[in-house]
Amino acid sequence: MGSWGKIAGFLRDERDAASSWIARSRVLISCGIILLTVFLAFIFYLRQTAAAGSSHTYLYLEVGGTLLSFCYAANALVRFRGTHDRTALILAFGFVLSGIIETVGYFGLNDALAMGPAALSNIPVGWMVSRTLLAVLLLAALAVDRFMPTARQPSKETAAALLVVALATYLTSAAFFAAPAAPMAHATRILSRPWDLLPAALFLVAAVFFRLRLKNDREKKSEATLFDYSLFIVASLNVICHVAAAFSRQLFDGPFFLAELSKTSSYVVVLSGALLEQARLFEQVRSMAVSDPLTGLANYRRLISVIEAELDRSRRTNRPFSIVLLDMDGLKIINDQYGHLTGSRALVRIGKILRNHSRAIDTAARYGGDEFAVVLPEAGPDIASRVVSRIRERLSTEPEHPALSVSAGVAAFPEDGDTPEKLLGAADRALYAMKHRRGSSSVQNLTRIAACL
Repeated sequence: MGSWGKIAGFLRDERDAASSWIARSRVLISCGIILLTVFLAFIFYLRQTAAAGSSHTYLYLEVGGTLLSFCYAANALVRFRGTHDRTALILAFGFVLSGIIETVGYFGLNDALAMGPAALSNIPVGWMVSRTLLAVLLLAALAVDRFMPTARQPSKETAAALLVVALATYLTSAAFFAAPAAPMAHATRILSRPWDLLPAALFLVAAVFFRLRLKNDREKKSEATLFDYSLFIVASLNVICHVAAAFSRQLFDGPFFLAELSKTSSYVVVLSGALLEQARLFEQVRSMAVSDPLTGLANYRRLISVIEAELDRSRRTNRPFSIVLLDMDGLKIINDQYGHLTGSRALVRIGKILRNHSRAIDTAARYGGDEFAVVLPEAGPDIASRVVSRIRERLSTEPEHPALSVSAGVAAFPEDGDTPEKLLGAADRALYAMKHRRGSSSVQNLTRIAACL
């Protein structure tokens, strides 16, 4: 009966999970249909109202989008130099080429407009080439990241990315320039510019794959970056861009400018995502430069910097501060008996206790291999001694095995020194004095036990 009960429970859980998945899918499909209906209704509203812009507005959007794409490309090259992110490198070239092609195409458009109103029905070849090329490079970046193994040499990464960009550019350009006729907008059709469905489909595929990558990151419990989210939004905005452009009857009408605004917004999103991600990486590097990788406490460099800052502040305010130096007892014995992983875990345990039992203004640091330090602003020797007692008491009540203990020494400004070296030296002498007293006490206890025997 127990086995049948487990099987029935498993089947019931599977049925509930399937029902929940079906319900979520129905909600998502319903929301998608509603959003698509509203979007198409807005497109046809723009067509019926004959909303239109000017060539100057188009120029401003083109120039602004090109500048944004160049800024992103510069940021992506910096990112590749530090992280060797091949996706960023390929997209850097993609956005640069897209911006250049569209800007050059605008000057040819001015010559075409001078021929008369019939030129408004022409779809700029530069638009089609640049937009399709960007979509192809988005897919190429996904393919490279998924199927091409990471090389140990950055030069090979750069060469591979350049080869992918060159092939994508050549094939995309050749496909459009080899077409028998230039793309035209047919005002009488519902889909006036069916050519735009090609880049729309490519961007849709890219959006789906970026969405799947975000989902896989969540399932693997790895944190997706802002840059990953921005790429998904960029692909989605470009789908909107080209779906809107497919309903454009002529240049500069309402759907055309909706497409332009969506495209420019995608440039804003990718640049913003790249800048925010760059700021996060810089903050991560800065944190790694001043923290100990094992315990997460401040490292020696940060400790000296904090002591120097406290010395300057205490000289101005004439207020004391203290330094506590702690040394873990018996790390070598723990390593020999339980292994170095347990010894490293012991250091992490002490670091956690120091972090949890320090004030917000205190700085706990790893001073050396098994030595730690705590800087206590505006605290005299008596307060520092109480902090040591609290730390030792907390260690003695820890349930995790093996049991840990520390020896400690205290030094205070100004009586024990007025430089980091003097204060740390005084704390070190006090620490080893405690170790000597504890060692002598242990020897005396062993002597008494031997005498009793």
